[in-house]
Amino acid sequence: MSADLYNPTILRLAATIPHHSRLPDPQGSAAKRSPICGSRVTVDVRLDGDGRVAELGLEVRACALGQASASLMGAHAIGRSLAELEAACDALTAFLAGERADPGDWPGIDIFRPAVAYPARHASIRLAFEGVVEAVGAARVAA
Repeated sequence: MSADLYNPTILRLAATIPHHSRLPDPQGSAAKRSPICGSRVTVDVRLDGDGRVAELGLEVRACALGQASASLMGAHAIGRSLAELEAACDALTAFLAGERADPGDWPGIDIFRPAVAYPARHASIRLAFEGVVEAVGAARVAA
């Protein structure tokens, strides 16, 4: 595995996951698991009156890359709409798959540029973003 992949920034992010506890009464939740490595992320959300993320809870049992991704997602998800979260998830997915040259405009997401060469790590990196999209979608259905 490349030293570029597990660099100090990735490791710092992995150790500083914000909102790192489940919400007691979420409007929507999603649990995602990578079949390749077994990484797991559970995302809980509560939405505001405009359907934007007002509260976020995370339970992360993942490799350093999955943890770092959850950290980046969690640091910037509050106030985001479903459309913004879907766009970020789609951009990250397409970038990792080599279908676009940039990972999108989510703050800090370009840290995963070295991971493009390691397809076995892509699912873990996507977990938190896929989870927040699914949780917000569930919350909107429940509303």
